[in-house]
Order: sequence, then structure tokens, then C-alpha cells
Amino acid sequence: MANKTAQRPQRIGLYPGTFDPVTNGHIDVIARAARLLDKLVVGVAINTGKGPLFSLEERVELVTAEIVPIATRNGMVIEVVPFDTLLINFARSVGASMIVRGLRAVSDFDYEFQMAGMNYRMAPDIETVFLMASETHQFIASRLVKEVAMLGGDITSFVPALTHERVLKRLRG
Repeated sequence: MANKTAQRPQRIGLYPGTFDPVTNGHIDVIARAARLLDKLVVGVAINTGKGPLFSLEERVELVTAEIVPIATRNGMVIEVVPFDTLLINFARSVGASMIVRGLRAVSDFDYEFQMAGMNYRMAPDIETVFLMASETHQFIASRLVKEVAMLGGDITSFVPALTHERVLKRLRG
């Protein structure tokens, strides 16, 4: 009798967000999620209601550029894809069995807990997994980064180099 090894299905995760701008906290969560998955899709939400600093295309470009080292280091595929649909529908369309969410503080948990419950009700086959932000990134939020930059503060330690350059260029121009 031949020994047949059953192959497990590919673990595909989805990390959604607006990434306006992408921060070192986002990069940290992407790097940590990449270690758990076979493939990661970073979903960049349109979300015009937040008054984005960057267009959707610019945010996709920045996230794509900033994650190259992570994909290379892990020898895996990380795709960056824009979306404007219900998260669960988008997760299904990319074949994700897991939604990855980063938590910075207790205040994030209430909202994320409600979203996880709604998503589970609509799609019990798609798990939501929470990754705590590393202690060095727990306070970083895109909204605060934009505010600090607009007021002339130094955001060097909050965002990757290319993003830093683009934020400054956008605010000066």
C-alpha cells in the first residue's frame, strides 16, 4: 500500500486597512502575519470617508513598495489589492480563510470585537485573527502620523523611508 501524504490547503490571509499612510505598525503586523501564512493579501480599502492624504493608487503603490523585503525574507507571495466591497465578500474573492487584524490598545478591541462577530455571522468559515502590535508600535496610528506631519513634527520613526518621503512631499506640495 502506497503512503499518500495529504496536502493541506494553502493558508491565505487577508489584512485589510486604508493604509493612509502605511506605518511601521502596519509593516510589523504584515511581517508577523506573513510568518503564519502561505500567502497574504493586503487589502487597501477605498474609504473616502476618512479624507485620505493619498489616492487609492498611491496607497497601493506605497504598501507594495514597503513590503517587498517581507515577501523576500519569507519566500512567499504578498499581494496588495484595492477593494471597495464588503470585507467578507472580498475575503472570499481572494480565497482567504483568515482575516488578520492588528490591535494596538484596548480601545481598538471593542470595535474589532464587534466587527469579528459580524463577519463570523456572515461567514463562519473565515476566521478573524488578532495580532497585538509590538510594544514599539502600539501607539502609532495613521491619523496621528498625518496630524504630526501636518504640524511640522518628525514622523521618521513612525513610517518606512519611502512613505516618509512621500508624506513630506505631499504636505509641502
